Amino acid sequence: MANPVSDWKLMSSGNKKEIKLGVIGLAVHSAAFSTFLNDKDKKDDLAGCRIEALYHPPGNPDVEFTVKQLADFKSTVETAGVKIVSSVDELLNMVDGVLIETNDGRPHMEQVLPVLKAGKPVFVDKPVAEDLGGVIRIYNAAAEYNVPIFSSSSLRYGSRPQEINKKKKNQVLGADTYSPASLEPSHTDLYWYGIHGVEMLYTVMGMGCQEVWQIGHSKGVDVLTGVWENDRVGIFRGIREGKKDYGGTVFMNDDIVELGTFEGYRPLVVKIVEFFTTGQSPVSRDETLEIYAFMTAANISKLKGGKRVSVTALKKEFGINV
Repeated sequence: MANPVSDWKLMSSGNKKEIKLGVIGLAVHSAAFSTFLNDKDKKDDLAGCRIEALYHPPGNPDVEFTVKQLADFKSTVETAGVKIVSSVDELLNMVDGVLIETNDGRPHMEQVLPVLKAGKPVFVDKPVAEDLGGVIRIYNAAAEYNVPIFSSSSLRYGSRPQEINKKKKNQVLGADTYSPASLEPSHTDLYWYGIHGVEMLYTVMGMGCQEVWQIGHSKGVDVLTGVWENDRVGIFRGIREGKKDYGGTVFMNDDIVELGTFEGYRPLVVKIVEFFTTGQSPVSRDETLEIYAFMTAANISKLKGGKRVSVTALKKEFGINV
């Protein structure tokens, strides 16, 4: 039986051919990623991949972009040389890998399954699904078909979070992060937008959160606290009223470091190219699933009036490795 992961590595090793990517979904990232990857003057860290085609399935009206926004996105991707196609099958016949860019997590399983069955590596943009069960089903399907899968917020790849992640993570005593956190009723709280700041928190703290509780929730804000191994504490503030931005602070024995704000999509696109050219996800399955379990536990805590919720127990309940 063919091994899609091995076959992919064999095909893409050495960047001997340009990898053709397809996009499912017309959204902000579809336009941005097409602009980066199809730039004829792009630098070497973006070489090896281009976006060949895009299929835009019908969206759910409660979360769909406006007609004007969709027209603008379409104009941008077509200007970048991307062909708009009429079906997933047509897309899959043209490409080597796929990016799921619909901003609604609910149809992601339906959209990703044909890609996995075709043995093509897939990047699934946030949110992976609308709830923890859905996220796990998508990652389990990728494992069943032995196909590489990657998901990440662009905030993970800011220069300061990455410096901490690569060189100083073992020095981190705790961290506070913040980001916009608009809510979508069809999705678990924080999945929709708070994930940006939560993923920044995980970038510097690493895995191993044991419990989390929501210490504040109102129309305008969410504030939650997590306790990691060795009594390290991480705090996230999700902003819905007042000035909205991204950032945070990391506390270490000998330093306190400000994490900086959003640095654009390019650093994430570099990692997407790395993923498709190597067949290896820059973020492990275990870390991605723990991030979604963390946000789920925070939501349970909110519903229970701020009660502490064990992330470890939730992971066991859902069959996530602990």
